[in-house]
Amino acid sequence: MKVLLLALSGFEMLEFSAFADVLGWAKLEGGLDIEYETAGFSREVRSTFGVPVTVDRVLWRRGAGVCSPVSVCAQDYDALAIPGGFEEYGYYEDAYRQDTVGLIRAFHKAGKPIASICVGALALGNSGILEGRKATTYALSGGHRQKQLADFGAEVLADERIVVDGNIITSCGPSTAANVAFRLLEMLTSQEDTQRVKTLMGFDIQDSREFR
Repeated sequence: MKVLLLALSGFEMLEFSAFADVLGWAKLEGGLDIEYETAGFSREVRSTFGVPVTVDRVLWRRGAGVCSPVSVCAQDYDALAIPGGFEEYGYYEDAYRQDTVGLIRAFHKAGKPIASICVGALALGNSGILEGRKATTYALSGGHRQKQLADFGAEVLADERIVVDGNIITSCGPSTAANVAFRLLEMLTSQEDTQRVKTLMGFDIQDSREFR
């Protein structure tokens, strides 16, 4: 199995790395047949706060509906992962590109899992795939982003941290990053496999001491 991890301009590093780390642990330590490739609109993509990341694949800009040896096609992957990002760093310029829209629609049409964190849901909303579907997005700042999501036709569950509707996962902010990545892993493998990876990563270990 292979996941496409989008690095849109101004993506949040915490959200990107949660997908990368959980899937990486699942393969290396969990022994699962799963991997991921990163893709963006340039070979080097700058995250929010300026951290540069070199991606594996550059998204083809001349038409999302046609595949070529240099394009990124939904048919080559089993799931799509979209971290959120900051408007001030150009996130929505990439999130709302027609190539991004076409890619999201292709994954959705094929019924493949699509996982987004925080405002990554707005890229999904802009593509039209959340119309009439339950979803959420960044919940603070007066619910401004949730209102935007509702304008795309989504049924926004404002009080939920993570919403799963069919093949689509959305969430309310960066603090959900690891849990969204685990939900995606569970969709692709099993609850048992996901629990094993959680244990390997120490998510089930409670700190016995508090330092003050």
